[in-house]
This record gives sequence, C-alpha cells and structure tokens, in this order.
Amino acid sequence: MSKSSPTPSIDAIRHTLAHLLAHAVLESYPTAKLGIGPSIDNGFYYDFELPKPLSAADLKPIEKRMRHLIKQRLPVTQLVDTDPTIATFMDGQPFKQELRKEFSGAGQNVTYYQVGSFIDLCRGGHVDSTGDIPSDAFTLTHVAGAYWRGDEKRPMLQRIYGLAFTTKAELDAHQTHLAEAKKRDHKIIGPQLDLFTFSELVGAGLPLWTPRGTLVRHLLDAYVWELRQAVGYERVEIPHITKQDLYEKSGHWAKFQDELFKIKTREDHVFAMKPMNCPHHTQIYARKQHSYRELPQRYANTTMCYRDEQTGELSGISRARAFTQDDAHVFCRESQVQDEMKKIWRIVTAFYRAAGFNLQPRLSLHDPAHPDKYLGEATSWKTAENALRTLAKSEKAKVTEAIGEAAFYGPKIDFLAQDSIGREWQVATIQLDLNLPERFDLTCVNEKGDHERIVMIHAAIMGSIERFLSILIEHTAGAFPLWLSPVQVQVVPVAKKHNATGKKLSTLLNAAGIRVHLDTTDESVGYKIRKAEKDKVPYMIVVGDKERSLKTLAIRVRGKSAVRTKTVKAFIDDIVVKTAKRATTL
Repeated sequence: MSKSSPTPSIDAIRHTLAHLLAHAVLESYPTAKLGIGPSIDNGFYYDFELPKPLSAADLKPIEKRMRHLIKQRLPVTQLVDTDPTIATFMDGQPFKQELRKEFSGAGQNVTYYQVGSFIDLCRGGHVDSTGDIPSDAFTLTHVAGAYWRGDEKRPMLQRIYGLAFTTKAELDAHQTHLAEAKKRDHKIIGPQLDLFTFSELVGAGLPLWTPRGTLVRHLLDAYVWELRQAVGYERVEIPHITKQDLYEKSGHWAKFQDELFKIKTREDHVFAMKPMNCPHHTQIYARKQHSYRELPQRYANTTMCYRDEQTGELSGISRARAFTQDDAHVFCRESQVQDEMKKIWRIVTAFYRAAGFNLQPRLSLHDPAHPDKYLGEATSWKTAENALRTLAKSEKAKVTEAIGEAAFYGPKIDFLAQDSIGREWQVATIQLDLNLPERFDLTCVNEKGDHERIVMIHAAIMGSIERFLSILIEHTAGAFPLWLSPVQVQVVPVAKKHNATGKKLSTLLNAAGIRVHLDTTDESVGYKIRKAEKDKVPYMIVVGDKERSLKTLAIRVRGKSAVRTKTVKAFIDDIVVKTAKRATTL
C-alpha cells in the first residue's frame, strides 16, 4: 500500500475491485456488455451480458488477471465528458448508454473513471492507485443471474460476485463464517428434515408443508396464541382476497400495488390477494360503534398472505410469495397504549426465550427529510415515536434508534435476534399507528358521549412463520428445542423380536403426550441411531433384551456421547416437565 496516500476506505477498495473485475472480463470477452458494478456489504459485484454462460472454473483466470492489474499499480483517474476515449468506450455498450441518457436527462453530473485501459461511467469513490488494494484480501465467489435494472422484462445478465476486506485475516474469517452458514442453510436442512418442499407445478416461492413441518408450525402458533389468549386477545378470520377499494383507502395500493397479485372478475371488478391483514381488521372493528367501555379490542389472526416477489428475490422460506403472518391488532384509547404495548413486549420476550434467542430492541423512526414516504402528519409521528420511547424506558431497555426504518403508516419497535453464528435478524415488531384509524374514521364513544379517535397497535410476534422458521432452522442447525421437535423420542428396537417391547414403550410415551417414533425398519441398530441423529431427534432409546421389563431405559441424548439411565416414569416426567416449561436444554 502506498505510503504517501492515506489508507483508502473499504468501500473505495471494493468499488475499484468492481472496475478491475470488468477490466479483466473485457480482456477475456471483448464483446461483453457492461451493466453496473457497485460495492456491497462484504464485497462487490458486476453485471455482464456475455457470449457464454460462466462457471465457477471461469472465475479463477479472471481473478488471477485482477491480481496482475493490482501489481501494476495503475492510477485511477477521472475523465471529462469530452475526452475522445469515452466515445470509444460507450460505443457498443447499450446499458451504459441508457444510464448516461438517464443521468443527463435528470440533470445529474455524468462522470467517468479510467484504470489501465478500462473506462467506466461511474460516480466515483475509488482508491488512487490499484497498488492501494491488498491483493490477498479479495476473491471472486460465484456467478448468478440478475435482470437488468431488476426488471424481469429486461435482459438477464450474469452477475459475478466477489468478497473483499482490508486484510487476508478478515477475508479468511468471513469465508469460515460463510462455510458455517452454508452448513446451516434452511433450504438444505428443511427438506432433509422433511419439513417442507417446493414443486415446479405449484410454483416458485410457494412452499408446501409436510406433516412434520405442519406440526412445527402449529406448535409455534399455538404458543403465540397461548400467550395472547392469557391477556385477552380474541381470534378473528378474514378472506384471502379484497376489493381494490380497501387498499386504496388504507394507502397500501399506492405504495405496494406492483407487489400485489391482482384478480379481475367476470364483472371487471379488481381484487387483490391480501399482502397484509391490518386493513381487514379495521373493518371488523368498524362493524359497529364501540363504547369506550368495550376497549381495548384485541384481534389475533394467523393467516396466509401473498406478495408478487420477483423470482430472483425468492430465497427458500425466508422470502416467499405465500407466507403466514401471526398477526394481531389492538384498537384502544390513547390512554391505554402503554399498557397494551407492555403486554405485547412481554409476549415477545417470553416467546423468544423459549426459542433460544436473546433480543435487542430498536426504535424504527420515520425520516423527516422524506415525508412523502409516509402517511399522516408530522405531529402524529412525533406523538407515536415519543410513546414508543416511553415504552422502552418503562421496560428499562437500551434501544438504538434507526431513522427511516419505520413502516409507512407508523413507527415501531423492532426486536433484533442474534443467531448462533452472530448474524442479526429483525424478528418481532410493535407498531404504533395513528394513521389507519384516521383514514378509516375509527372511533369510540367516550364518557361524554363524544366520538373519540382511537389508536391502533400492530403486533407481530414471529411476523412470518416461514421466515421465523428459516431463522430458527439456521440458528439451531435443525436441532429444535424439545418442545418444538416434531419427534421428541425415537425408539430403536435392536432386532425384530424387540419390536413388541418398543411398541409397548411407544404406547406409554404417547399416552403421556410425548411425540414418539418407533423405528421397526429391518436395518441395523447403528443405522437406525445414525438416522435418528441425522433427523435431529432429541432422545433415542435402544430397546433390547435388557429393556424387556421396561424398568430402566438407556437414553441417548442428541449431541451427547454419554448414555443416561432412567426409569420409564422418571424419563416421561422429565420430558413432560421440560416440554411444559419450553426448556431450551435437554
């Protein structure tokens, strides 16, 4: 690295590497059409239209050429628009021509940068010289498809991704992290555990849930409902489609109409598959005039929603076109807001404790510099945001504040969960909404007989069951807590003659409400145990001659080498208690 210049930022390094990537690709494929090449979290990418599809093997020589360019210590210089070399570069580059026309038409300053023989239309942010780039701290990783400008009606380009850091140690650490994340990938583990599947006939982004996966979903939803029912929530149900009018009035149509699945009836009415539930719930509240004595009204609704996600944005069950929200909405007076939000906060903490996560709350605020992105008046936003600050203070929580992360109709407390390999996920939310009650004219009759505007609280515990399960699968590597495991005990007879004993034990366990699977397949004991371990079953009991009397059991515990010995009654009691308490340890 040059001693005369200051240390460049990591973004400058990554952005310059994107230019070097394009430089190297053009040397190998002179007819390549260039898209864009930004720096991103942990690295960079560049989009190309190429004469042939690239494979992982094609990346090595490109990466080698990039390192050669770095060693040449090439200066990175800005060119003026009148430089004749720019016209040569732009000739035959339709995507770049489109960008230049767009930028010029918007009155933006169009700039170009040159490194070696390569010129690119670019806003800047580079190192001074390629010698400022650590050549051992980057690598090209993979190729993926990407539509030009993210539009599925435009050409499909090949996107080459790379990782880049300031030191090789950082790169190595990140690659180790990625390898661990790959081993935990829910898209692999979920089907291995027979939790869900996808069908080309059904369509991308539309998961199908197996009996085991459905059981896990129901266990999760039942616990959320148990926590909600204890503080006075009532269940409601709503249809899966709605007239366009509902979302126009709520503001969702103007904001999200491109993401909606639309249905046109024979009578030319336009309906939409619901992407969220809150507007429907306002209409349940609005069915009659409520007295202040009837408030709060607390509606809970676990129901599927649908969004027209682009194919390239789909990712297993973490981002799908059909997903299930454990949604709830509280309609209450302003004086009741704090008590109601505290109830939700405690539901959130109880649920995530049982799932094995620690939470960090974040206050997601609107961006006052862009009021056009939000519904309602500035005074309403200030009132709602201060109410959330009061809630966090009452819970003695250290809350970070994030400008611009609010929902378009109100601020929220987002709960962030850190998984077992250090990744942070936004999970539950408490959203305070003063806008939808205004748009739908929701009121109660107060003590004076006047119509008083009410407040709406949105409460999502898992948010999307599918997305939460993708996080949980990767957090646990599929080894769910005992209370959530679809099979809690695997009974393994040593031989066919021990099947009767295994069946008797299974009957006792089933009678106690324990989820048990009896493996009577004609396989060896070792094979059956390995299969149970692969299926992440918490407990395995081998039944042989010694166990015929069922006085004591030899219990194998998931992830443990030592075998525990217990009586049948003690074993059953232990599982029943741990399940009831939703313990996270075996």
